Order: sequence, then structure tokens, then C-alpha cells
Amino acid sequence: MPNFQPLFLLLSLLIILSLPNLNRAAIRMVIGTCHASGYLIGKSGSCITQDYADCCQEGELYPQYSCSPPVTNNTDAVMDLGGFSNASEAGGPAECDNKYHNDTDLVVSLSTGWYNGGSRCTKKIRINGNGKSVLATVVDECDSVNGCMTNQNYEPPCSNNVIIASPGVWHALGIPTNMEQATITWSDA
Repeated sequence: MPNFQPLFLLLSLLIILSLPNLNRAAIRMVIGTCHASGYLIGKSGSCITQDYADCCQEGELYPQYSCSPPVTNNTDAVMDLGGFSNASEAGGPAECDNKYHNDTDLVVSLSTGWYNGGSRCTKKIRINGNGKSVLATVVDECDSVNGCMTNQNYEPPCSNNVIIASPGVWHALGIPTNMEQATITWSDA
């Protein structure tokens, strides 16, 4: 019996590409890939290195992503430590609720594609790591397109698979905050 799966995938892709109002990021999400949509030329400035901030280097190229890997019941991600309080380098209140959050709050920022224009704002996600699981609230975007600007602490754009988590999330998962990064999985709750 012939295998029609490759033909079906090709026809599906041709149909998707023929839709007039579908942008490239949406096409990448549909077919399951996410590649850099461009590159940003780094501009250095007065970057505050609190909360393990990574500072832009003058003239370095940083990839920009308007998409993220597809979300599944067990989505691989890199979790970075971040601050959401008025005392952190975050630069302002969280985008979703226009508030600052304590280090003990279980809050996160998602890469641009996962943030999805704010559609996950104030919703819970489940984060799994270190053999534990925790529910955290999405309060902000980790911008994967823009970076190296004053209002972003002169930090590069986020990668497309990053969750910035408060110290409270790290503590709930039993992961030491001095690690700076941890490999985790996540899903919508």
C-alpha cells in the first residue's frame, strides 16, 4: 500500500502558503520550525548586571525570533533567573498587569512566540524541573525581537525558547538560583 503521508504534508504546506493573510512566523509555527527572522547589531550601554543580566556587546550580531517552538504537553525550554520587583534591572512593571512582583511570587516571562501577543497574560503554566512541578503566572514577555536598548537594560533579545522565572519559581522547583540557567519543560496549565 502506498504511503501518502509525504504527499499530504506537501499539499498541506502548499495550501498554507497560498493563504494571503498568513505571515512567515505563523507559517513556521504551523510546520513546526522556528528560525531566526533577522539579526540585531549590538549596541552597548550602561547595562546593570544584577540578576545575572547578559549585556550587549558593541557590533555583535544577535538573532531575532518572532516565533518559538510549538507548545506541547512537555515543551523543552531554558529557564533563566529574573527579577520582577521594583529593585530589579527589569526596567519597569510587568507588561500583563502593569505591576511589580516580589521575588517570592511564582511569576514568569515567556519568549515572544510563546507570549503570543499577550494571549497567555495572567494565565498559569506548569513548569517541570528537578523532579518537581510548579504552577506559575505569566506576567511579561521576554522580547525575542528587540534588545540592546535603554529600556531593556542593554540586554540582547531573548532566545526563542526561554522562560524567565522569579526566584520563587526556582525555590519551588528546588533549583539553586546560583545556577543562572536550568533545563526544564513546561505546558499550559
